[in-house]
Amino acid sequence: MAELRPVGLATLAARAFEELERNGSIFDLPRHSFVLEPGHHVAVHGRRVGAPLGPAAGPHTQLAQNIVSSWLAGGRVVELKTVQMLDRIKIARPCIDARTVGYNVEWSQELSLEQSRAEYVKASMLIELLAHRFGVEAAVLFDVSVGYDFAGITSERVVEFLRGMIDARSTIDSQRDQLPRRYRDFDFTTNIASSVTLSTFHGCPPHEIERIADFLMAELGLDLAIKLNPTLLGETAVNEILHDRLGYADVIVPATAFGNDPAFEDIARIQRRATEFGRSFAVKLTNTLVVENRRGVLPGEFVYLSGPPLHVLAMHLVQRFRHTFGTALPISFSAGIDRVNYPDAVRLGLKPVTGLHRSAQARRLRAHARVRE
Repeated sequence: MAELRPVGLATLAARAFEELERNGSIFDLPRHSFVLEPGHHVAVHGRRVGAPLGPAAGPHTQLAQNIVSSWLAGGRVVELKTVQMLDRIKIARPCIDARTVGYNVEWSQELSLEQSRAEYVKASMLIELLAHRFGVEAAVLFDVSVGYDFAGITSERVVEFLRGMIDARSTIDSQRDQLPRRYRDFDFTTNIASSVTLSTFHGCPPHEIERIADFLMAELGLDLAIKLNPTLLGETAVNEILHDRLGYADVIVPATAFGNDPAFEDIARIQRRATEFGRSFAVKLTNTLVVENRRGVLPGEFVYLSGPPLHVLAMHLVQRFRHTFGTALPISFSAGIDRVNYPDAVRLGLKPVTGLHRSAQARRLRAHARVRE
């Protein structure tokens, strides 16, 4: 898999508008596939969005053209790729194996924090210009995802990244000269994101999760969702569902994966804190599931599972949360979503419901929307 190469806003804007006029497509997505008015408005973190659907945080939500493509196709809640302080890491290749069940070893963003912010701002600007061009409401929410511990999230560079998403005026102004002259004075939204999903991944202790939550809500004024692990179900339930009910006998979850998840009383305490801070709070179900690496395709001792079995585990967690909290606690859902089970997830009141779970579809979106200088 080639290294990501971000493309300048001038090239992206020219490609989008010229391709639309010449071929009736944008970034190779044909006009007949555009869903410009999804017609299912919902509130997410108190903000009105055009649909509860969008791409889940992953490799495909790093580049501006992919984010724009998801909006053109009807996605209205964009879960941006998780960023962290360590943004110069070397990612193993291959990092995704999605022949049947999805497995991955991809970790955080492939771009620097500065590049990531530029991509997200460029995407927001292009979506607003295209909404203006088509005479529709953008009605889109960008949700930032950050990880993975208190030290990293409160570091100067990550805080600067987050503040630059809350108020992107300086980044937008630095990009204006790259636009066609008729758009340079466009009144762009400067608040690119006002909500964040906390991705603590596997092993972050509950007391540290609470410290991070307090910092994001109180210090930065962000609405918050906390992404939880499927291991919250407990070792007995996870193994019974995977092995006895679903028949995934070859999927082995290490015993060390259990025991570090926050309890329901921890979540309830954070929910009360959110109310004190005047912030919206939700949980996101779920993270991928850490399992033993038995296929031998990806490097390392452990890999992270997604797809159909994760969907079942996450739905069992939905049931437990609804039993404990009722509908008072909003649930964001991203686990094995496809066109068949999406309607049922929405009927359950889950929002947003995000998909493209590190599958071949995600890789195709990433490949076809890539624009080269």
